[in-house]
Amino acid sequence: MGELQDKVVVVTGASRGIGRALALRFADEGAHVVLAAKTMDPNPQLPGTLGEVQEAIRARGGKAYAHAVDVRDDSAIHDLFAKVESELGGTDILINNAGALYWAPIAATPAKRFDLVMGVNARGSFLCAHHALPQMLKRGGGHVINMAPPITAECTKNRTAYMISKFGMALVVEGLAAEHGHDGIKAHALWPVTMVESQAVIGNHLGDPTMWRKPEIIVDAAMALLTGKASVANGSAVYDEDVLASIGVTDFSSYACVPGTTPPRARLDESSSYWRQ
Repeated sequence: MGELQDKVVVVTGASRGIGRALALRFADEGAHVVLAAKTMDPNPQLPGTLGEVQEAIRARGGKAYAHAVDVRDDSAIHDLFAKVESELGGTDILINNAGALYWAPIAATPAKRFDLVMGVNARGSFLCAHHALPQMLKRGGGHVINMAPPITAECTKNRTAYMISKFGMALVVEGLAAEHGHDGIKAHALWPVTMVESQAVIGNHLGDPTMWRKPEIIVDAAMALLTGKASVANGSAVYDEDVLASIGVTDFSSYACVPGTTPPRARLDESSSYWRQ
């Protein structure tokens, strides 16, 4: 029996990177994993598809269900959760992992880029929570994790649009806990203190493997939140290291992509060239 045995978990952005790693772990823990992302067909410029993740899970004896969804499309999200309810009975856990990254000064951010990060990050996580929430309430509770940082001052320079969208995701978490904490709904925002290997950091040339940690650090922190092992207040936005430290994990060297290296910290509330330029 896994720690998420028979739970229904919806993971957005599940075709690669952190989403893929989360989906694999949840399946290993006995969950019914609903994989949601845009990429169904192979793309030579963008590795990873939902079908490949579904096959990987089933090869390990897990339960996976793939659905092509653009989280900017409200009707598509509605249809996704309608299928989850009809096929699996409803949603227990929602992981809003799908994300769009665009870092640029305000003067260099066109409307279409602003709309992209807002649509995928803030709006997408809000709409997924909106459609998942009635199912969670029917089931007596649920848990939402948004991949978003704590709201912090002085980190918007040259990435204002992106930070507006990510802080919006953190506010969705705060709102869920405030409005439905008494109904058994838990919500957290989770964010790494270092860059984590993903197609986003690779495609945007954000450093090199010596500067990254493996996605498993996010996976382990998410599991600590979902199982209640980590003592974190409902509605909080927290860093991965802090979550793991709360369960006694203080040596993070095993998460380095390159063994023996120490990836630089990039917390929003610290002086870091990644966040303050």
